[in-house]
Formats: sequence, structure tokens, C-alpha cells
Amino acid sequence: MKSIKTNIANFVTSLNLLCGSFAIYFLFRDELMLAVYFILAAAVFDFADGFVARLLHVKSEMGKQLDSLSDVISFGLAPGIAMFLLLERGLDFWDTGLPAYVAFIAFIIPVFSAWRLAKFNIDERQTDHFIGLPTPANALLIFALVPLTLGKGFPSWLPWLDSLPYFILHPAFLVPVTLVFSYLLVSPLPLIAMKFKTFGWSGNSIRYVFIILSLIFILLFYFAAVPFIIILYIILSLIDLFVKRKKQ
Repeated sequence: MKSIKTNIANFVTSLNLLCGSFAIYFLFRDELMLAVYFILAAAVFDFADGFVARLLHVKSEMGKQLDSLSDVISFGLAPGIAMFLLLERGLDFWDTGLPAYVAFIAFIIPVFSAWRLAKFNIDERQTDHFIGLPTPANALLIFALVPLTLGKGFPSWLPWLDSLPYFILHPAFLVPVTLVFSYLLVSPLPLIAMKFKTFGWSGNSIRYVFIILSLIFILLFYFAAVPFIIILYIILSLIDLFVKRKKQ
């Protein structure tokens, strides 16, 4: 019976990997919005597998390793390819004088993602918080740029954002984003883990505040909300750290 329960959680994890693989396929097919939707689905399954494991009271070393291997594909390789394609388009569109091989800097994303996931697997401190930006958050940020560069995902009540896609495609924006967020993956920055041991307000207040504000941002700004949500996540994590240290 326990084996069946464990495999249910592993099956959900495998759906994360499957969606990440589909996202890569559609990136190569230049069906970029489909790739975005599959990464969103991968993120849902990545959250759901932990929820299912806790619900069924199952935890296995195989599940832990399968989760990290799936994340390397969905939230490491896939966003690396997405950033590479964005940089290629940006270098073609903007006359920067930079050589075409600058786009290959995007592949530090899967390298740093794999490094971050390997550290997570051997770091016993990361139970109720993360150390470094989680790979799904980094991947969602990068994939949120895709519809924005296509002129999609903007709220109609903000027409002044119509020129934003051209600036997002500029290598002067994409290269720093690649470098900064790759560093954040392996940085010592403590961040809250979105893991609910109970569903009460006590002990989860910062998580509920984050979820509520994130939903408000999404309703207001659509895909353009994702960068604000990542920044909000970092700010709330620092506030949570400050409050805990003050109590101690």
C-alpha cells in the first residue's frame, strides 16, 4: 500500500518532467506560448507532488532525486533554451555590435540550476526555508518574458506598456537578468519555502500574504505581474527573516 502511495507522488513529479520536455519541444517549434503554458503546468505539478506526498504521508529518497532531476529539465534546461532564443531575437533586432555567440551565455541558467538543486539535496537546513532562489521561481520569471516580448500578457488599461517588448528584447536587459538571477540561484539568500505543514494562519501568515498579493498582481498585470511577484517573494522573505531574528 505504501509503495502505491509513493508511486502516486512520483507520478505527479513525472508529469512535471513531461511538461518541461513538451515546453522544450515547443520552444524549438517556435510555438512559444505553448511552451509557456507547459512550464506553468510543470510548476503546478512541482508544487502538487510535495502536497500529495505530505497528504499521503509518504517520503522517499527516490522521490527526492526524481524531483530534482525533473526540475533540472523543466526549470533549468527549458528556461536556458528560452533565454537563448530571446537573446538571439534581441541580437537580431538591436544593432548592438555584439557577436551572435553572446546568446550562449543563457546556458549558465541550467548549469546554476543544477548546482542549486544538487546543493538542496545535500543541505539539511532547507526544510522550512530555501537558501537561494528556487529554480521554479527563476524559470517562471524567464518564461514570463516570452509573452511580453510577443506583445501579449499586458493589461489593456496600460497602453503605455506597448513599447516594453522592444526594451525587454535588448541584450542590455537580458544579459544582466541572466547573470543576476543565475547568481541568486546559488546565493546564500534565505527565502521562505511555500510548504504548508498546516493550513492555519499561524505559522503561514507570510505565505498567505504572498499568495493573496500575487493573485492581485496577476489579476491586474497578467504575465507582466511575474517580475513583481518574484521581487515581492524576495522582500517578504527578508521581512520574515528580520522578524524571526528579532524574536530570537
